[in-house]
Amino acid sequence: MAEAEAAQGTAATVLPPRMAGGPHGLGDPDDRSLRRVEVEVLIPKIMRDLARSSKCVEEADTFSRCCNENGLTMVYKCRKENEALRSCLTRWYEDPAFRQECTDIYLDERSAYRATGLKAKLRRKGSDMF
Repeated sequence: MAEAEAAQGTAATVLPPRMAGGPHGLGDPDDRSLRRVEVEVLIPKIMRDLARSSKCVEEADTFSRCCNENGLTMVYKCRKENEALRSCLTRWYEDPAFRQECTDIYLDERSAYRATGLKAKLRRKGSDMF
């Protein structure tokens, strides 16, 4: 069996074909299913980063400025700004359309990675090289 796989150029794996197939052995680029870690960790990370950097910019800047001005006393003096930032972020975390947008962003990045074998940072850097 191993000789036949070696002749065909495929390696034995314990992973299902959708996770180990594809052009670079990184999984099927067209697979849109999500693993538990992607749903519970990776997509919320994208949501947090995107909400903070593009949806709650004013609240994040106000909180950051307050923290920089107050040093160690920020815990007490920046409660109002912290609460404003938290409520803004919570509003976006609970928005199903925003979650779907972030899920689509993640799936597109994962698909490109599986198709090219290059992570997003390297793909961006590589486009500058050529």
